[in-house]
This record gives sequence, C-alpha cells and structure tokens, in this order.
Amino acid sequence: MTAAFGATILGCAGPALLPEERAFFRAADPFGFILFARNVETPDQLRRLTGDLRDAVGRDAPILVDQEGGRVQRLRAPHWHDWDPPLETVERAGSLAEAARILRLRSQVIAAELAAVGIDANCAPVADVAFAQTHPFLRNRCYGTDPASVATIGRAVADGLLAGGVLPVLKHMPGHGRSHLDTHLSLPTVTAGLDDLRAVDFAPFRALADLPMAMTAHLVFAALDPDLPATQSPTMIRQIRDEIGFQGLLMTDDLNMEALSGSLADRTARSMAAGVDVALHCKGDLAEMAAVVDAAGQMTPAAMARGRAALALRRKVAADMPALLAELADG
Repeated sequence: MTAAFGATILGCAGPALLPEERAFFRAADPFGFILFARNVETPDQLRRLTGDLRDAVGRDAPILVDQEGGRVQRLRAPHWHDWDPPLETVERAGSLAEAARILRLRSQVIAAELAAVGIDANCAPVADVAFAQTHPFLRNRCYGTDPASVATIGRAVADGLLAGGVLPVLKHMPGHGRSHLDTHLSLPTVTAGLDDLRAVDFAPFRALADLPMAMTAHLVFAALDPDLPATQSPTMIRQIRDEIGFQGLLMTDDLNMEALSGSLADRTARSMAAGVDVALHCKGDLAEMAAVVDAAGQMTPAAMARGRAALALRRKVAADMPALLAELADG
C-alpha cells in the first residue's frame, strides 16, 4: 500500500521548476500543487512545468489553479480566453436557466484549456451568497444573491468542469458572502444568527456537498465559534462535515492570508488539529513551505481515502473546442 502523501498543496516560485524546488517536493511529497499568474507564460511552458511538478513527486499529483473568470483567472489572453466576472454574466443572462447554460459551457471551455496544459483541478465553483455588504474582492465572483440561484449556478459550473475532466474545488466553506473585509488583510466576524446561516449561507454548500473537493473560509462565525476562524475551528469543521454534509477532501484557504494569526507553523498546526485534510500554501517560498510541511505532517487515512476518491473522478476528455464555443455563443 502506498504511504500517505504530505498533507499539503504547495506552489512554486516561477515559470520553471528550480532544482532546489524539485528536491524539496520529492522529499515533502505534497498531495498536490497550485499555480498562479507568476507560473504562467505560454502553453508549452506550462505543460513543461506541470510535467516537471509531477515528475518531482513521481506520480500524477493534482495541479490546481484559480480560473473563475473575471478578476480571478491565472491563465489569460492571448493564449487563453478572458472571461467577464461571474456575477455580471449571471445578471446579463436574463434568466437563471440561461445563466446556468452559459456558466456550464464556459466552465467546460475552461476545463478544456486547463487540461491541455496539465492542470486538472479548478478552484470553483464559488458558492458564497452575495450580500450588499460583501467585500468587493469577492462580490462579483459570486453567482447570485439567493441560495437557490447560487446552488443552481454552482452545480452548472461543477458539471461543466467535470465534463471537461477537471475536478471542481467548492469554496469558501461554509460561506464567505457576509464578509465585509478582505480576508487577505483582515479577519472578519459574521454576526448572523444560526437560523439565518443555515437558511442562506450554508444552503448552497449543502446542495453541492457531493462535490469531491472544497476549501474553507477564513471567517469567524460568532453564532457557532466566536473565537476561531472556520479554517481553525473544530466546531466549524464539524458543521461542514455533519450538518452541511460535505465528505470530500477539505483544504484550507491560503495559509498566508492575514485573516489568520501566528506563524505559518502555528496556522498550519491549528488548521490540521481542527480537522481539515490538507494545508494550502500558495506563495512558493521554500522556507515558508518547509515550515508548513513540517507542521502539516502526512495525510490521515481518512484524508487519503477522500483524496483518492476525488482523484478517481479525473478523466481525459477530447474536447471539441469549436463546438463548445459555438454553443456558448448561441443564444
């Protein structure tokens, strides 16, 4: 039986894998990798990088990216399609059914573009419900202002990605929409009551709880745990598992975000102790990664089972890009 992977998803510094990164990844054996704009130049370069990352760990490790559309998309023109922000696309569609059609097809095109360069997981759908107070860093990345619409569009996005052979990563559990602060910089506290949270914020995640992978939110939910952000709260992780019903692989949001406090080792250890499966570190800094790797340790047997179940959904798809784009343009 294969030994457990490291309980981490890690980034690298630039567009080519450095010798010291290769050696580090071979020793750390992270579950997977995540790419950012700093890693992206051309399709050929990106195929080399994703191949080198997998070669470093000697297996077909998952490689993630944030390719939502709008401001959050790491692969851009001229080599890849640029997309309008999701909320603008939904509002312009005119009906929920048309918005779902467009976002599903768009996600299938995104999946085809990612798969062609060796990326097999996309950090979407965003199932956060948008509110008037939602911080601008998030608001136009959302799919709507009511939970039923968000769940419908979220399902369409996930289905489109899976149809293209790419794993969806549901975010940000258990709901980020009430945040009036940017969690890259500050820790928000959500003061809504538990009944409102269950009826609104948590509802799209319950509807999408069968998806294979998900990412936590760095928010305090005062009604359930007034002291700890969801990523580091055993109470909130139990809420995600038991009430929302998500049984897939659960990763943290980026541990470098300043919503979290303490050293990276502390942030990692608290998150793992709360019950997440995998620690996400995105910066590509070797010294920082070493601290995260040491604190995260290896994946538990339960986390390994969830990870293997997710990876089993990956598949090679021969995408008909002209047909997909024609169907996307129709209507």
